[in-house]
Amino acid sequence: MRRRKAERRTVLPDPKFNDQLVSKFVNSVMASGKKSVAQNIVYHAFDVIEEKTGEPGIDIFKKAVNNVSPLVEVRSRRVGGATYQVPIEVRPDRRVALAFRWIIQYARSRGDKSMALRLAKELMSAANGEGGSIKKKDDTHRMAEANKAFAHFRF
Repeated sequence: MRRRKAERRTVLPDPKFNDQLVSKFVNSVMASGKKSVAQNIVYHAFDVIEEKTGEPGIDIFKKAVNNVSPLVEVRSRRVGGATYQVPIEVRPDRRVALAFRWIIQYARSRGDKSMALRLAKELMSAANGEGGSIKKKDDTHRMAEANKAFAHFRF
């Protein structure tokens, strides 16, 4: 049994937009501890979005994260020798973390020249309700819907 609850660390807002969400996203994009590289990628992606859509990049980013965030997911639960996929609501902080993870994953798998361009295109398509990350969210929701019969195994 744990003695006390792990305390949540607060992330400092990013220098350009003074926004915590952007700062967390930069941390998710970051590889090998290279924060300045990650910041340049994210900020350049926002500039590309602004150029192509005429809207502020941060607005498109927030809309994309909102669109990709899943409401329910399935968790495996063993009951009497059988494993059931039990649908469970997603906590708000995990919702955002999953959205980030999926957006970055599908941006990396795109075939554009630079990571900034890939990220910009993935964010724009997610904001429009299309793209790989939205498909992932829909699959997750579909899976939860299909396993609704096992909802009573919730823990």
